[in-house]
Amino acid sequence: MLTVVAFVVALGVLIAVHEWGHYRVAVACGVKVLRFSVGFGRPVARWRRKGSDTEFVIGALPLGGYVRMLDEREGEVPADQRHLAFNTQPLGARAAIVAAGPLANLVLAVLLLAVVNWMGMQEPVARLAAPPSGSLLQTAGVQGGDRVLRMALGDEEWEAVRSLNDLRWTLTRAALDDETVRLEVLHDQRSSPTELRLALGGQVRGEPDAAFFERLGLLGPWTAPVLDKVIAGGAADRAGLRQGDLVLRVGSTAVEDGTQLRNLIRKLGTSGKAESLPWVVERDGRQLQIPVLPDVGRSEDGSQSIARISAYIGSAPEMALVQRGPIEGLWAGVQRTWELSSLTLRMMGRMVIGEASLKNISGPLTIADYAGRSASMGLVQYLSFLALISISLGVLNLLPLPVLDGGHLMYYLWEGVTGRSVSEVWAGRLQRAGVAVLLMMMSVAFFNDINRLWG
Repeated sequence: MLTVVAFVVALGVLIAVHEWGHYRVAVACGVKVLRFSVGFGRPVARWRRKGSDTEFVIGALPLGGYVRMLDEREGEVPADQRHLAFNTQPLGARAAIVAAGPLANLVLAVLLLAVVNWMGMQEPVARLAAPPSGSLLQTAGVQGGDRVLRMALGDEEWEAVRSLNDLRWTLTRAALDDETVRLEVLHDQRSSPTELRLALGGQVRGEPDAAFFERLGLLGPWTAPVLDKVIAGGAADRAGLRQGDLVLRVGSTAVEDGTQLRNLIRKLGTSGKAESLPWVVERDGRQLQIPVLPDVGRSEDGSQSIARISAYIGSAPEMALVQRGPIEGLWAGVQRTWELSSLTLRMMGRMVIGEASLKNISGPLTIADYAGRSASMGLVQYLSFLALISISLGVLNLLPLPVLDGGHLMYYLWEGVTGRSVSEVWAGRLQRAGVAVLLMMMSVAFFNDINRLWG
């Protein structure tokens, strides 16, 4: 139920804001608006404000909306109202009305992210899990438990690293732009910070996915390699391991953190069988050596053989409240909206030329799932989700597809350059091509939804 409510609210808010942008600019330009609708199909509610010519409607199907304006192309317009018709407006006014919808979504994203920044969010601090051998961070000298204090793109000014999410985002941007990143890293409290340089050119092969972060060595926050709940009858229980045991060594490998320990255990079963290894654990101030024989099974996707010990591993990561003041929070919202919009366009471009997978396209089922999950996590997470979807909606509508706002802006650009509008013949051809592309995108999105949620 929460998923349905969160999804409907999200769609309602984002569509209403989008259409409100068209509506407000149309009214400001002197265009008569006949209907403002959120949703399609049979009207659930309709009303008119006193002194207004606009009918406001809420449709039964909340998967879109529209603003119907007086227009000679859609019906007869009385001579005394011709100056109120959309098609009689100057080119600049028509372009502004069309662009106002996507821009309203981007402005909404700025405000939502600003509110998130003002409210603050608990995020893991930038204390890093042990990077895998051969990864970029490991080669640069990063060890498990190292804390990243500051970072800088290229030769830009240093900026404080507030959380692991900040670091992850900056490294993603740098990799996409083939930039070098400088990091100020603290190995332990008794040493001085060390400056590291990471050359990230060529690290993204398609999209910044899990494989990219593994090559980079950024696996997650540092957690102590301690055992939490031990499942009765499992390999850990049979070996005599207990909840609270701190793992220091597995065989000849020193253990630095929980993430490393989990990965180490999984790899013990890659050959299809596991062997007993001596584990050194600390319990009640004493070090014990305990032989452990893991169980072997298949990974969740069935692609490989892995080992398990049937115990929860790792302490909770260190968290910090990331919160910004009024001006800083608003400016951070502007910056993040710009960065996410740019990243969205870049990923779309990579998908077009085949450098990124079409699996990145999500449809309404995935959006509904994420809406429910974020709502269950709290208001801040739900507002962050709304901001991300609002950015996607704004950017998508600016694409130069004839059925979208960006397609109409493309027509107006042609009109501005040539001095004449697109012919009806070409407008019809482009409209059919745009519908075909949009239907293809929707089909891919729906297919991805089915695979992602039920595959």
